[in-house]
Amino acid sequence: MAVIEVEGLRKEYRRLRGGPTLALDGLDVSVPEGGVFGFLGPNGSGKTTTIRCLLGLVRASSGRSRLLDAGPRELHTVIGRVGSMVETPQFFPNFSGRRNLELLARLDGIGRARVNETLDLVGLGSSAGSPFRTYSLGMKQRLGLAAALIKDPELLILDEPANGLDPAGIKEIRDLVRRLGSEGRTIFVSSHLLGEVQQMCDRVAILARGRLVTEGPVADVLAGGRASRLVVQVAPLEAALETLRSADLDATLDGHHILVQLPAEDAARVTEVLADARMYVSELRPEEIDLETVFLELTRSDGDATG
Repeated sequence: MAVIEVEGLRKEYRRLRGGPTLALDGLDVSVPEGGVFGFLGPNGSGKTTTIRCLLGLVRASSGRSRLLDAGPRELHTVIGRVGSMVETPQFFPNFSGRRNLELLARLDGIGRARVNETLDLVGLGSSAGSPFRTYSLGMKQRLGLAAALIKDPELLILDEPANGLDPAGIKEIRDLVRRLGSEGRTIFVSSHLLGEVQQMCDRVAILARGRLVTEGPVADVLAGGRASRLVVQVAPLEAALETLRSADLDATLDGHHILVQLPAEDAARVTEVLADARMYVSELRPEEIDLETVFLELTRSDGDATG
């Protein structure tokens, strides 16, 4: 079952001067139930606009979107099952974090015990009595996350949840999101922290200029259809390179290593060729590809967009 479905979503923003700005250009995304789904793209690629369309905060120009099988006109029937944090959270500046959260909880008939539990969950228990205006950006993000979690939702939509946090705070949010996803919830998270997304998400979609570039399990996106390569460290480097090439292996020099176009299961072929030439490897491993590399390769030609 898909908990979020977007088909051909298009959004134009009209301006007083000049023509309209295209934020979403026929976007297609499907988010399955359960786990953590990463939503990535360069600044202005349409991530926040998509989230705002899903939550009914802006009206799409055309296309179709469904949240928990409800369209924009039926959102009121499912919104109680959805928690969200979009852009910078806003609260009453002179009220404490706890008081702000209590006011939100009261609207849904949620008691004080759940408020305290949620504040502890996001690491704000000890500072919940301080006025919101004294909070750092990271603390404001934590309170926004607490507000999204207060209803114990089955679907959680988060727009840059780790914004403003220090490395320790980022790890805490990552671990919390992973745990929430493992409990059966669906977490839809927009983020520019690619390393965190790689560690946190089960699936990922990458946007550019308001259109989907790629989508799938993180491991598949990292593979990206490219041929597998082995990283070889051996001396002497140049002689080893020529030896591998003379054995009809696709080998290239990469700094202090040689890259050989072979999958990991064929690594013995490399050691055999080099050993026959009395050269012995000191390192042999599959090439590791990170999400940042894939992200840059997929979006490099798209430049900056607005949305």
